[in-house]
Amino acid sequence: MIFRKLKKSRINQDQQNEKQQDLLTSDLDQNLQVLRSLYKDCLDVVFRPFLIGGLIKAELIYIEGLSNVLEMDTHVLSPLMRETKGEQSNLTEWVEEKVSVSNVKEARTFADCIEHISIGNPVLLVERESRGLALGLAQWEKRSIEEPTSESVVKGPREGFTEALGVNTSLLRRRLRSPQLKMKSVKIGRYTQTQMVIAYMEGIADKTLIEEVMNRMQRIEIDGILDSGYIEEMMEDFPFSPFPQIMSTERPDTSVASLLEGRVVILVDGSPFALIAPTTLFSFLQSSEDYYQRFVLSSAIRWLRYLFVVLSLLLPSIYVAVLSYHQEMVPTKLILSMAASREAVPFPALVEALIMEITFEALREAGVRLPKQIGAAVSIVGALVIGQAAIQAGLVSAPMVMVVALTGIASFTIPRYNFGASIRLLRFPMILLAGTLGLLGVMLGLLVILTHLCTLRSFGVPYLSPMAPMKEQDMKDVLVRAPWWALNTRPHLTGKYNQYRQEPYQKPDPKKGGETD
Repeated sequence: MIFRKLKKSRINQDQQNEKQQDLLTSDLDQNLQVLRSLYKDCLDVVFRPFLIGGLIKAELIYIEGLSNVLEMDTHVLSPLMRETKGEQSNLTEWVEEKVSVSNVKEARTFADCIEHISIGNPVLLVERESRGLALGLAQWEKRSIEEPTSESVVKGPREGFTEALGVNTSLLRRRLRSPQLKMKSVKIGRYTQTQMVIAYMEGIADKTLIEEVMNRMQRIEIDGILDSGYIEEMMEDFPFSPFPQIMSTERPDTSVASLLEGRVVILVDGSPFALIAPTTLFSFLQSSEDYYQRFVLSSAIRWLRYLFVVLSLLLPSIYVAVLSYHQEMVPTKLILSMAASREAVPFPALVEALIMEITFEALREAGVRLPKQIGAAVSIVGALVIGQAAIQAGLVSAPMVMVVALTGIASFTIPRYNFGASIRLLRFPMILLAGTLGLLGVMLGLLVILTHLCTLRSFGVPYLSPMAPMKEQDMKDVLVRAPWWALNTRPHLTGKYNQYRQEPYQKPDPKKGGETD
């Protein structure tokens, strides 16, 4: 019975798709009959009949709430209903001349009509004409440009992407005013028909990289795309890896910087997150603010960030391993103090660490999901109250609470949320290895992670590049951030590339004045 229903549904869908691919005819009533059948039970779809010059039948089809009705009345209906047609042979061309709309496109099939109507462009059908006119009068509510919440900076631009694709492309175009910025459009989603834009810099990005991105996107066949996360998950080289292989960002400046390095930026209609490919491990540990501050401060903060990433992954596991198997590594006074604090705790260090880590992750998730007005208060108060109550009840020790708190703070220093989530996920198997094998288990886990990182690729680019394989020329922006006058070359990603990004010998020298070597 179920298979019969599925087969019948599939047959109806195929018939509907075939109907959409049919060409428009010169019979207006027949065209309207097909469109009305396709939009059956669609309350928001409006069919507005009128007469051109009081003689010729026409129909304007649009979706209420997606089209600018005021502009439609002023620049379409009013001039056409008042004008009288002369001796022009082509009625559609005459109508196109009379309509004072800048963006007018032809629609020759029912699929074209549906596409334009769905994005808010009204379609005008005229009697005895086998083609319609799609009028660029789309208008819908959209969020204004705001500061990105997930990538806040102290010094730098405050603009962030929105859910409107046109706004996002304009933010890129406003920063990159060169015609070498190319944008290709792709539509994915059987029902959503989500429009996507692949942006790249011609002459900088490798052509094979652009072709590979296009091929991977065109292979996607799915009912709908609601966010860029769908595309990210379906384009990765290693889908079962815990590490992200495509970087997402809300910041236009980060996207433009990636374009100038030869990467590809993917914008998805309805999503405020742009995807950047290819990417490397070190890209996830770099903040856009690193390039807006003086290089000495940026390099120091970057080293601090690297240190806390290591602590976020290893601190709980090292604590469990040392406390369970390697007490001789701890100074005598410190181990006596830790033993005294754990005297009333009934659980071993492994169970204690797992309890505290799971509780901390639950509090973090609760703080994210709760309304903003109470989310931060609940997470902070909850951590303080639960931690203090757990210590007084003898369920956990004070050193363990401190270790978990330091680990949580360390995880907050990671600039990219998805990479930080990967580190948080790997923390649990590392704790289990430390609780069963001690420091040997920690080293074993690190070797497995490093081996996996060495095998990862992001669109053919090694994940640990430029450190493995070593590229000395690209190391200027990895462990430290070299000054801008020393960053003469772009990172080498794949294939041929435009190597030089600026003229050499631009180091400031007051003695030379405006002269250069």
